[in-house]
Amino acid sequence: MINTTAWNRLRYTVYAPLYDLVATKAFCKPRRMALGQVDWEPGMRVLLVGAGTGLDLPYLPHELETHLTDLTPAMVKRARERAEKARRDVECRVMDAAALEYPDEHFDVVVMHLILAVMPCPEQGLAEANRVLKPDGQLCVMDKFQPDVQPAGPSRRALNAFTSFIATDITRQATPLIQQAGFTIQRDEPVLMKGLFRALLATK
Repeated sequence: MINTTAWNRLRYTVYAPLYDLVATKAFCKPRRMALGQVDWEPGMRVLLVGAGTGLDLPYLPHELETHLTDLTPAMVKRARERAEKARRDVECRVMDAAALEYPDEHFDVVVMHLILAVMPCPEQGLAEANRVLKPDGQLCVMDKFQPDVQPAGPSRRALNAFTSFIATDITRQATPLIQQAGFTIQRDEPVLMKGLFRALLATK
C-alpha cells in the first residue's frame, strides 16, 4: 500500500514549498466556515492536527492556547514562520497524528482539516483526537468525503488509486469514521465543490 506515513512525510516535504500557492485561496472560505462552527471561549486550549503550513491560524480567535502539529518538518517550519509573522504564540511540533504526544483529556478543541483523507489510518487519528479531548471537547473536521448514503463505485475506486498516490483518498465517508471513533456529529455543512468538501463539528 503506497499510502503510508513514510510516503506522506516524503511527498509533503516535496510539496511544502508550493503548498501555500495551491491551498491558500482555494480553502480560505471552507476553513473559515469550519472554524466558525466551533463554540469558542477565551482561554481554550486548541490543537491543530496535520496543520501543514498553518493556514488555519488567521481564522482562530486570539484568546486561545494554540498547539500545532504536522508530520513533516518542512511544513512545521513554515507554520512556525507564519505564526511568528502574525505575532501569534503557537507551539509548533513535528508529530504523527496517529501517535499524539499529549496527555489524555488535554484539549478543549481538536481541529483536523484536510488530514483524514490523507492519513493511511484515519481511524487511529480520530482515536487519538478522542483521547486528547476533554469530556466535553469539540472536534472540527473539514475534508473531502464520499457521500454517506452510498459507498464509492468502481470508477471512483479506480480513480482513487491515482489520487491516493499523489494526494488524497476520495472514497472515505465522514459519518461512519467520526461516529465509530466515539463522537456525536452536531453540525455537517457542505463547504466546497457541491458538497465534496464538508465541515463537521462533533463532540465526545
